[in-house]
Amino acid sequence: MKDVVIVDCVRTGLAKSFRGSFNLARSDDMAAHLINSLLERNPALDPAEVDDVILGAANQAGEQSYNLARMAAILSNLPIGTTGTTVNRFCASGLQTIAMAANQIASGCSDVMMAGGAESISMRLRQDQGSFQQNPRLLEEKPAIYMEMGNTAEVVARRYGVTREAQDAYALQSQQRYAKAVAAGVMAEEIVPMATTMKKVDRETKAETLVDVVVDRDECARADTTLEGLNSLKPAFEEDGSVTAGNASQLSDGAAIALLMSASRAEQLGLEPLGYFRGFVTAGCEPDEMGIGPVFAIPKLLARTGLSIDDIDLWELNEAFASQCLYCRDELGIDNDLYNVNGGSIAIGHPFGMTGARMVGHVLRELKRRNGRFGVVTMCVAGGQGAAGLFEAI
Repeated sequence: MKDVVIVDCVRTGLAKSFRGSFNLARSDDMAAHLINSLLERNPALDPAEVDDVILGAANQAGEQSYNLARMAAILSNLPIGTTGTTVNRFCASGLQTIAMAANQIASGCSDVMMAGGAESISMRLRQDQGSFQQNPRLLEEKPAIYMEMGNTAEVVARRYGVTREAQDAYALQSQQRYAKAVAAGVMAEEIVPMATTMKKVDRETKAETLVDVVVDRDECARADTTLEGLNSLKPAFEEDGSVTAGNASQLSDGAAIALLMSASRAEQLGLEPLGYFRGFVTAGCEPDEMGIGPVFAIPKLLARTGLSIDDIDLWELNEAFASQCLYCRDELGIDNDLYNVNGGSIAIGHPFGMTGARMVGHVLRELKRRNGRFGVVTMCVAGGQGAAGLFEAI
């Protein structure tokens, strides 16, 4: 098996869904922009060497149907011979595609690939996406498979005693860590600016105007967040619940893509990779507590790679909801000082299909900054799943 490296990984800034700068931007256009950026940043690579593009998208309807990855490849500066395929493992889609590309390269079937994800949640307001038909047998035997994600976060909070106070304190930590990272220039290293046109709506008159903008930062964070402000928010999903808009991830739009190749090919091209791909697993759990999926995926990953919790220098666990972040951290005994060290989706935003790829690029860069070795990227997945990937900095 060949060693596989992540040579580079870039992303767009993340914009608030529906009223943010990407509210008219298509996912295939965002992805094509990042593909071109990777080619420009790595001029030693002949674009014709890229065998395939694998992209994740959690909502494969409307603009994100008809094989998003192939559309992006054709829109980009890749040659017509570069193929594309699109994958859906909901919130782990961007991580899943990187694992698929890495294993394709490790097997010797490819040498160079691109993988990541893109998601426009704003798309929901722009077009009819058709109807979703639920399976009658599942509705009878396992109805929680269709439960709204926010309600599963409430199940986790109640079932495992995660208090509202703890959730709000964690959300504040995410905002504060992210703000500190932005001030230090950490996020700018991974963001590729993108020019686009957005629609602005006047709150009073409802008049619509089109405005040309450049997205060069994340737009979702709330640097002025206070614990008092978080405590004042009403429950978002259940009247007597504890999950709020403040302690849950923000709906947002964006894309992230990585350039992967065999370590030998990277060396031949004189490239300096971010790190190695070392493993990936998935695990299932009850759908009504899908947020605890990492509790099952992480031990499986560590067992298969011969590592322990103490061997991991940094943990990136997607902040879908504070309730599941807290339970997973405490149940696994992860050091909070090594856990989502620059904040996560509660502050940054969560375009479902791209987040896993964003986290891979981020953990590898942060490992380098800290002279760390191993990082784990993990997340819960709709339907009752967990996913986890292991990466090693160079």
